[in-house]
Amino acid sequence: MFKITLSTDDLQNYVFQQLNNFYPDNRLLRKDTLFNQSFNQALERTEYCFQHVALQAYHRKGTTFFSHLHSDQYTLFLWFLSNSVWKRYEDTELASKLFNLNKTLNGVLCMYDAGMPNIFLIVHGGAVLGKASYSDFFVCYQGSTVGAVNGIYPKLGKGVILAPQSSIIGDCTVGDLVTIGNQALLRNKDLKSRSLYYRHIDTGQHYVKKSSTSWVQSFFNVPIIPNGDGL
Repeated sequence: MFKITLSTDDLQNYVFQQLNNFYPDNRLLRKDTLFNQSFNQALERTEYCFQHVALQAYHRKGTTFFSHLHSDQYTLFLWFLSNSVWKRYEDTELASKLFNLNKTLNGVLCMYDAGMPNIFLIVHGGAVLGKASYSDFFVCYQGSTVGAVNGIYPKLGKGVILAPQSSIIGDCTVGDLVTIGNQALLRNKDLKSRSLYYRHIDTGQHYVKKSSTSWVQSFFNVPIIPNGDGL
């Protein structure tokens, strides 16, 4: 089951009104079939994603929960909607409006054609997520960046988490269950699974160490890597 703070019709009208307020070009009609079908698909994808989240705000009395006033949740829904519009109809105009709406409301720059996974979280907004290769159970905090160097983007394994103000850019292959610490910059460098990559607060030097526990697992209610102790 999926509980939403608005009815499906009211939520659809809510997004519709936001789009027309920001882009009053009279090019989006209330009964637009493209918008309606993409909307329903985005809700299904949102529900699937939220089902795997362990955070209390994503559940109410055992039921998966979505609040249109919870900015992190609304961020993910808007991205799923923009991506559904692009994948289903290749409508770059409507997808661009939804991308810009998400950027305006939540400070998230994640293009509608980015390869985001089915299960991921953006915490506190304000992130830049480029067209890297992502895997499920990706988490990023405010101020984090995933980007390219000379057109080459990172490849991220399952359960990669970026702490506030951290970045992964360029030719990086990052394993599973990897943590990038606060203000750390990983640039053109690989990391093995279960690595903790962090920046020393006094010297600014970067270090890597093996991590016996996985911070990212606390965000999800299913094992990210079954039998992951073997990594």
